[in-house]
Order: sequence, then C-alpha cells, then structure tokens
Amino acid sequence: MEMLAPVMFASLVLAMLVGFPVAFTLGGLGLGFGFYAVSQGYFPEAFMANLPLRLFGILSNELLLSIPFFTFMGAILERCGLAEDLLEGTAHLFGRFPGGIAFAVIVVGAILGAITGTVAASVIAMGVIALPVMMRAGYNMRFASGVIAASGTITQVIPPSLVLIILADQLGRSVGDMYLGAIGPSLLQIAIFLGFTLLVALMRPQWVPPLPESARTQRGWPLMRRVLWGMLPSMALIFLVLGTLFMGLATPTEAGAMGAVGAMVLAALHRRLNTTLIWQAMQSTMRVTVMVIFILLGSSVFSLVFQGVDGHVWIEDMLGDLPGGPVGFLIAVNLFIFFLAFFLDFFEIAFIVVPLLAPVAQALGIDLVWFGVLLCVNMQTSFMHPPFGFALFYLRGVADQIHKSGAISQPIASRDIYLGAIPWLAMQLLLVAVLIFWPESVTYWLDKEAAVNVDDVTIDMQIEDMGGDPLSLPTEPGEDGTEAAPGGTSDGALDVR
Repeated sequence: MEMLAPVMFASLVLAMLVGFPVAFTLGGLGLGFGFYAVSQGYFPEAFMANLPLRLFGILSNELLLSIPFFTFMGAILERCGLAEDLLEGTAHLFGRFPGGIAFAVIVVGAILGAITGTVAASVIAMGVIALPVMMRAGYNMRFASGVIAASGTITQVIPPSLVLIILADQLGRSVGDMYLGAIGPSLLQIAIFLGFTLLVALMRPQWVPPLPESARTQRGWPLMRRVLWGMLPSMALIFLVLGTLFMGLATPTEAGAMGAVGAMVLAALHRRLNTTLIWQAMQSTMRVTVMVIFILLGSSVFSLVFQGVDGHVWIEDMLGDLPGGPVGFLIAVNLFIFFLAFFLDFFEIAFIVVPLLAPVAQALGIDLVWFGVLLCVNMQTSFMHPPFGFALFYLRGVADQIHKSGAISQPIASRDIYLGAIPWLAMQLLLVAVLIFWPESVTYWLDKEAAVNVDDVTIDMQIEDMGGDPLSLPTEPGEDGTEAAPGGTSDGALDVR
C-alpha cells in the first residue's frame, strides 16, 4: 500500500502530459484506483460510499454560485466599451510622457481586474485597444506585448479574482479573508510593474516614446470628462462588489449578483446592452462554469481515493521534513507550482495540488490565507509561461486579428511575444519571493483575533432560590442543624473566581 499513492500521483501526471481532458482524467483515475484498492483490501467498500456525499456537497455549495456571477460580469464588461473609454482617456492623459501609454495600460489593467475578475477579458480588451496605439507610437514590440499580457494577468491576484474564490473553497477559508489578504500583493505587483516601466522610460526612452502630438486630439475638459466617464462608473462598480463584501453587507454570491447587474447597467450607459451581448456573455459563463464544476467533481473523486490509500501521509512525509522548516517548504512548493504551471492552468493546479499541500502547510503552522494568496501569485505565472501561457495565446490571436484589419502595418512575431513576456514573468516571481519572506504583506490586512487572558477572567454565577432542590444536590447539615446550601453558602449564591 505504501507505493499505491505515488503510483496514483505519477499516473495522474502522465495522463495530464499526454493531454487527456483533466476532469475525466481525475474522475477515471480515482474510480479505477478506488476499485483496485477495494479489491486488494486497502479499504472497505463502505469507504466509497462517501463519494456521493462529497459530490452532492459540491453541487450544493452556495459559494461556488459566485463563479458564474463574476464570470458573467466580466464577459459583459469585456464587450460594453468600458475598457476602451478607460484606456483611451488615460493614454491621452499620460501620453505626453515617455512610457505614458504603458503606465495607462498598467493602471487600466488593474482597474479592469477589479471589475472583471477574468484574465481573458482583460488581455483581449487591452490588446485590441492598446496594441495598435503602441505600434503607431513607435513602442518596442517586445515591451509592448509584454506589458499588455502582464497587465492582464494582474486580474489573477486582484479581487474579485475567480482563483481566489476557488482557493478559499479548497483551503476552507472565507472568500472575504482571501480578498483582504490579496490587497497587499496586488498593490505590490502594480508598483513593481510601474517601477519597471519608469526605469525603462528613463534608460531606454526610445523604446517607449510619448504619444505623437498629432494623436493627442483631446485636451482640457473634454479629456477629463472622458477619463471621469470611464473611472467613476468603474469605481462605483468596484465598491458595489468589493466594498459590500469587505464591510460584511453581502456574501460573495450576493456581491457577484450585484456585480452582474451593475455590469449590465454600465453596458446600458454605454448604449451597448442588447440581446446579442447578453447571449454571448451567457455562453461564455456557461463554458467556464461547466469546466470548473466538472474539474471540481473529478478532483473530489481523485482526492477521496488518494486519501484512502494514505496519499496525504505520503505527501506529509515527503514535504514535512524539508530543510529550512516552513520557509524551505514554501520555496519547494512554489518551485513545484512554477514547474506545473508550464503544463496546467490555474484551475487544475488549484483543484489537484492545493488540497494535497494544505494539510502539510497547516501542520507547519503556516497561515492558510497567506499560503493561498502566495500560491495565487505564483499561479499567475501560468498565464505568462512561454510558450504555453494563456495570456500569450490571447495576445497572439489579438495581434493576428488587428494586423488583418489593417490597424497595424506589420505582423507581430511569436518570438517577440514570448521574449517580451520574460521580464514580466521575472517580476511576478520577484513578488513570490517578497511574499515568502514578508508574510505581513498578506496578513496585515486581515482582522486580528482578540487575545483572552484566562487568568484575568472572573466568573460570577448567581443561582436563584426556586423554593426547592430540583438538582437534588447533596447537602451537609450546618452547625445549627439546618441544611447548608450547595457550595457551602446559605444564600443560594455560587461565587467562582
């Protein structure tokens, strides 16, 4: 039985590398190894009776209902024109400075991340709008593609990120705590990106020239009006979704529902709300939701059998005694996650690997919110890995479309997209290192539990005289022959200090 758990895990890795669908791979391997374990007497048949209960628990989990709401919200906002107003207005605002368009891309990418929650929506919107402007302004092609892809992946960490919801469910922590813990890393990631862009603007200004004078057609109050028209509704929607959640006024599902309604209101304000838009958003939501649920069902089958064959014990023995204690464990785990991100997306990593690592982290005394946010930051690299990163795929498709439309004169080579992603990937890994050695960047935002000193607690209990002895407590006669009250007092009071 000692070898069944590693064989089971190795079979999963091999099947994933071959390319079988993840959900069916997880479920099929779980059932296959489960039947084999029962036949060999590793655990009784009754153990598999837990499976229907686990699957029903997933389908009845109201927290997961927030996923379609946030996905629908992002799909609506991707097509409603909000990103276009935000980016064009902000690009004109900063456009007269070297690197101004790149600054606008990073800032708008962060705002879109806070109101869409999906990387695909951010990367596609930013690529369609910003890439032609950057190319016409004379930006270095590698820098332009890198900043667009990286700014879209900020969505992975900024609430209301979908992966934070999944990690909260897998780690048994509240979504509100995960969102609060992600505030610090989100701000740090934005600051690192802005700092790198500023450094490039100072040292290589020819890579990031200012917006040409002829392109700066908006100035003064028309310009400010367009920026405010994009910013203010976005801020209102962010408060509607995140503000109500942080203040305890709404659950994640309720906040997601309000966000979906707010997204349709914004689309109506931009005069783009129609049946075609709603239908496309519903189709996108359906695909994402079904994918998530099926992967979660498959991972539940796999993890049940994996625990039944003592797989969790194997993982704890392998990772619990690493040199360096908790820091050594975190470094090893993040290297492992970084490697898996070359082949798996963040949903697959969250459902397959995180449940195996969480017990070890908890046994080492690692705060699970910190652990979850740290893994979330690491998993955003899965979007930027050449050549499999999804953000790079999205940008590749966008670049081909805008070249065919004539918006840019020359095609963008895949080599430029891949090489342009490497510096931004390094900055994401830098943030991972910062979080490992500075956990307060996550835990600072969390509510601290009040400490109670039991030595200072005084308990004063008063027991009323009910005219009888319903408790039938034993009594001893007093010196005068009368019965003393329980506890050695005659007034019916029990004083415990």
